[in-house]
Amino acid sequence: MQGLLVRVAKALNRAWDRRGRVFSDRYHARILRTPREVRSVLVYLLQNARKHGAHLLGIDAYSSGPWFDGWLDRVARDARPIAVARSWLLRVGWRRGGRIGTHESQALSRS
Repeated sequence: MQGLLVRVAKALNRAWDRRGRVFSDRYHARILRTPREVRSVLVYLLQNARKHGAHLLGIDAYSSGPWFDGWLDRVARDARPIAVARSWLLRVGWRRGGRIGTHESQALSRS
């Protein structure tokens, strides 16, 4: 992500004939170490549109949510266009906290 932002910033600076920062540093990477952390991030990612004001009835159609197999509620799926998780935390570990409800918010997932 950071590399992409660097390329975009360089291109914009060239187009605007200027130098310096274009984007504030918004990328923050850290290793997720526990099932609870992974589950919280999954809720954040899958329910992010709702957090930003989208009034969704169910799952965000513009996310990978329709193919996510960890929903508490039954969700109809087509063929999977996303990669299968390789780490234990992302495949199995996060499920220790329970499946994710389609109307769950990040704040509720921290309990």
